Amino acid sequence: MLGFVTCKLVTFLSEKGRWDMYTIEQINQSNHEEFAAITEGIFEHSPWISKKVETAKPFTSLQHLHQEMVAVVENSLPEEKLALIKAHPNLGDRVAMTNHSVQEQKGAGLQNLTSDEYQQFISMNHQYMEKFGFPFILAVRGKNKHEIYEAMETRFQNSKDIEFQTALIEIYKIARLRLEEKISQSFR
Repeated sequence: MLGFVTCKLVTFLSEKGRWDMYTIEQINQSNHEEFAAITEGIFEHSPWISKKVETAKPFTSLQHLHQEMVAVVENSLPEEKLALIKAHPNLGDRVAMTNHSVQEQKGAGLQNLTSDEYQQFISMNHQYMEKFGFPFILAVRGKNKHEIYEAMETRFQNSKDIEFQTALIEIYKIARLRLEEKISQSFR
């Protein structure tokens, strides 16, 4: 037993504006409910990944945990991969999102689009969804709205198969960044 209220720790940002941190040892010692709470949101609305990866405990590092999570996705059915991709919100959309997505899009300036920019993103998202059948996925941390829109325009030229794989690669990057927010540096 870790001796903390996982619901509070995982659901809310700390006073410093960061997610509460865990060591890999705490993750390894967590029970099923605690592990589920700690890893909630690492992969957008896809708790099945955490459920499957938990059986790979103990993890030696953040990298090991991430590799195991990626392996779960890579070994899943195409329908499960598509559901994972579709679980992500359209970039720039003003819809209800997970706390992780809100913070990531806010950091990229997507919550403060002008009316014209918003219409451009909505239009491009619609075209993208129409062509590929799933939302445009990009690890937006460190990017601004112009870089994001440019990436969307460029990737629109890809084939569906290439874009499907690119979306998964971007999801793996997002998951890695989210794990880095939750696992303390000294134990990575």
